Order: sequence, then structure tokens, then C-alpha cells
Amino acid sequence: EEVTGKSVQFFPVQSNAAQIEAMRAGRLHVAGFNTGSNPLAVNCAGFVPFAMMASKDDQFGYEMEIITYPGSGVAKVEDIKGKKMAFTAETSNSGYKAPSALLKKEFGMEAGTDYEPVFSGKHDNSVLGVANKDYVAAAIANSVKERMIAREVIPADATTVIYTSETFPTTGYGYVYNLKPELAEKIKEAFFSFEWEGSDLLKEFQTSEPPAEKFVPITYQENWKVVRDIDQAMGVSYGCS
Repeated sequence: EEVTGKSVQFFPVQSNAAQIEAMRAGRLHVAGFNTGSNPLAVNCAGFVPFAMMASKDDQFGYEMEIITYPGSGVAKVEDIKGKKMAFTAETSNSGYKAPSALLKKEFGMEAGTDYEPVFSGKHDNSVLGVANKDYVAAAIANSVKERMIAREVIPADATTVIYTSETFPTTGYGYVYNLKPELAEKIKEAFFSFEWEGSDLLKEFQTSEPPAEKFVPITYQENWKVVRDIDQAMGVSYGCS
């Protein structure tokens, strides 16, 4: 509001799909889309990502982890065969798309045949589900788990990691494509001039690894290539039906 001169209303949604539909319908103008839903948001809702959280020395990203709990009987990925595995949502990169592609490609394990997929709705639920022994295994973003440990939501020893992926980009922040150019520039200015020091944002995200301490410029073409490659491997369509 300070930088753009516009009245800003927080617009909560219940899912990634609802967020994309809200932007498509013209009801959502500025947003942060999670890693996996960025390509759909770009192709189906006209989303223009321009910023991502990073550390002061420009490090960013997170890894997908497959976690279990101590004493679960699951010591390696192959042990998930015949069991239930928790995912977050079908649009999530680390919560569904990346682990599904990985399980199929590296371990020859198919959902519905070799293991039963269940969906928790979000990473926090999956982490808590494993920590409370409701799920024997789950695919999660390790940045979420680390923040939950830092907030003492779960003990550090409540889960164990049996697989860690390559590094993925984090949430992409941006605006809808059809804003007036001068307003779009003001929105970018608001992000890049944001004062992190002493903010609630820093308090929440500095516990990530790497810590999130500022916004850095990004491009969809470069930073989301690894995600588009996973989508292609999984046969994901950007047809927006």
C-alpha cells in the first residue's frame, strides 16, 4: 500500500488450484505461487514471477525429502513398497511431482501399484503426520520441516530422512500479466525495497537453510527449468482445462 498507493486486501485460498483460478478470474493480482504450481500459474493464469526469497549471500532453494519416523521399519526408499506414502497436493513440486517422478525413475515404484498415495493437503500436515506416526513416510520440502523444528512444533528427532533431492527454487512472487506497466513496476519496487530487518517475515524465514533474508530477482525461463523438466517427465499438461 505504501509503495503502490493502492488499497491491498489479503486474499486467502484453500488450495493451489483455487489460487490459480482466482488469478485467472481477475480476483487475485499479486501472489506467491509454490514451486510446483508456478508453471501452471504462468501458463494458465498469466502469472509473472519476478522475485524469490534468498539469503544475504544470494543462496536460495530447498530440497525434497522423503521422511519417516524412528522405528517405522522404513530404512530406505524401497521399504515403502506395500505401504501408504503421504504427499501434499498434486500441484506441489516437492510434495508430489518430484517424488513421484523419482520413485518411478530411480526405484521403479508406481503409485497405486507399489505403494498407496494419500494426500495431506500441505507440507505442515505431512511433517506432523509422520512425527505423530500417522504416516509411515512422506515427501516434503525440507525448508518447511526446518522452520517447524525451529518453532518447536516438532522435536528435531521426531523424523528421519531416507532421501534428499537436488535443490529446487522456492516460492515465486509476482503479479498478473495485465496490470498497467507502471503499477507492475511499483509492485516490484515494493518487494525489493522491503525492510527485512526486525520484520515478522525475517523472524519466520531466517530459520530456513539457507536462511531467507531478502528478495532476489528471478526469471521463470531460468529458475523453473528443473520444474518444467519434471512436469515433462510426468506428462503434466499446461493445457489449462
